[in-house]
Amino acid sequence: IAVGVKKHFAVERCACVCVCVWSAEEQELRCSVFGCPVFPALSFHQAVPRGGTSPSPPTPQTAVPMCDQGKRKKKEKFQYNKSIMAATSVVVLDRGNNTTCTINLHGATVVSWRVNNQEQLFVSKLAVFDGKKAIRGGIPFVFPQFGPWNFGPQHGFARVVRWTLERAPERLPSGDIEAVFSLMDNEITRSMWNYPFRITYRLILREKELHFHIGVYNPSKEITFSFNLLLHTYLKVPDVRRCQITGLHGCTFIDKTRDGAIYQEGRDAVTINEWTDRIYQHTPQEHIISNVVSGRKMRLQKYNFPDTVVWNPWMEKARECQDFGDDEYPNMICVEAGHLSTPVILLPGTAFEASQILQVM
Repeated sequence: IAVGVKKHFAVERCACVCVCVWSAEEQELRCSVFGCPVFPALSFHQAVPRGGTSPSPPTPQTAVPMCDQGKRKKKEKFQYNKSIMAATSVVVLDRGNNTTCTINLHGATVVSWRVNNQEQLFVSKLAVFDGKKAIRGGIPFVFPQFGPWNFGPQHGFARVVRWTLERAPERLPSGDIEAVFSLMDNEITRSMWNYPFRITYRLILREKELHFHIGVYNPSKEITFSFNLLLHTYLKVPDVRRCQITGLHGCTFIDKTRDGAIYQEGRDAVTINEWTDRIYQHTPQEHIISNVVSGRKMRLQKYNFPDTVVWNPWMEKARECQDFGDDEYPNMICVEAGHLSTPVILLPGTAFEASQILQVM
């Protein structure tokens, strides 16, 4: 862990932290999902020998943004001050037995879920962690819009703004780990969507399960608003062509690869062998995705999420995404629980609740 300090006209002093991971393939340390909450682009990439000391943080003139995927020159090593209390943009739930969940406060994006040290989620090697762009992979939080939006970024603002850690991770009597995050309207959100709101996002890490509990509250006494909500889950798979998704037979779906034409799913198990971008409507509460990590199955259970999105960019669309590797599409599948085909309408003083459970089988 390399710790540095930077000055800013609005913040007298801000501590920042950058945690790097060892890349065996390139024999170097690579910046991961950590960064300064005030200066998210203040990160660096430093090659050091295995077992070497921590690299020196760059000066402002040589600082390298996380999104820069090019090769960097080596810098001098340093001894950091361990007494500095560094702020971090990442929250880790650790249940023990190498079972963890990592959440980046940028978008409250779940960027890692490991069960017995096996990663269950896909995050692109080109994902950008600059505190501005949505993180490509993990489980981004889509709200209040799904798809293109005239008033703000695609898929809304929730995945590109900083959330608050409402309640730090704590161990429950069951041994499970729980943390609560929140987002409420502010100057940034109101510039795009002028409504008062409050979201609570509770995550519980169990032995082989990850639970998501969402509450959206309308504190207004007069205003009604509507919204879309979706958990954009990227699952890691060895070969998407071998995956099967159950629970979609007989459901109508909007095929976004065919100009929004509506079809009915006739297959008992959906397979992926081309660019796929579908919104399945009125889906059951459970889906089974086979042949995920280590050839196992993943169960997705959902409550108050009537729709399920299935997405894979395939070769051509992967090339069009700057933050998605050309060769990564076989190793991911998005199966996303959401409320999309009809919006949620929230009356004054009322709340909407939804939940999802991911279970490694």
